[in-house]
Amino acid sequence: MRRIETDEDVAFGLAALIEIDPRLGPIVAISGAVPLRRRPPGFAGLARVVTAQQVSAQAAASIWTRVEGVVGADPDPRAFASRTDAALRAAGLSAAKVRTLRAVAAAIDDGLDLEACAGLEEAAAIERLTAIKGIGRWTAEVWLLFCAGHPDVWPAGDLALQVSIGEGLGRPERPSERESRAVAEAWRPWRSVAARLFWAHYAARRAGREGMAR
Repeated sequence: MRRIETDEDVAFGLAALIEIDPRLGPIVAISGAVPLRRRPPGFAGLARVVTAQQVSAQAAASIWTRVEGVVGADPDPRAFASRTDAALRAAGLSAAKVRTLRAVAAAIDDGLDLEACAGLEEAAAIERLTAIKGIGRWTAEVWLLFCAGHPDVWPAGDLALQVSIGEGLGRPERPSERESRAVAEAWRPWRSVAARLFWAHYAARRAGREGMAR
């Protein structure tokens, strides 16, 4: 299994995807550069994914900057566990996210090895991560994609991906999570690169609309 570690890996995956599904060629052209967005698979990487749950990418980045001001850059579980709920809430984390990250820190303290989890197959890794209270499938899939470098993960519950598939493939309505997962089956074993592509397409389409509105 080829991990997605570099921009060259993304480019290789994009070329393979266009060969698998020629409909993706125009989407690549619209999207421009498809970013790697690779992060280490430790606690800090998972904490960033939890922070991004149900908020925009811009909001997640802003909150994480404030969180780092409280726990330090690249925080470890003990640094996080040592801060008060009030301090973490003041940085922008919801009460639910604070509870989730405390549960992650406790799981690591009890022996969870995220580095080892990153090397597991998709289903096994998702099962291990979602055993932690507050970690759902989307969080586990996004962590596998960006922090473990897994080449074949598709976060079908992601709203931006659903919207981008609808726009990119000319569907009259935004596909459901189930439909999104079914559509992405055609892009195995490069679904993680396809996800990066459709996120880039989503951003490019909205940047274009903002430009036209000015």
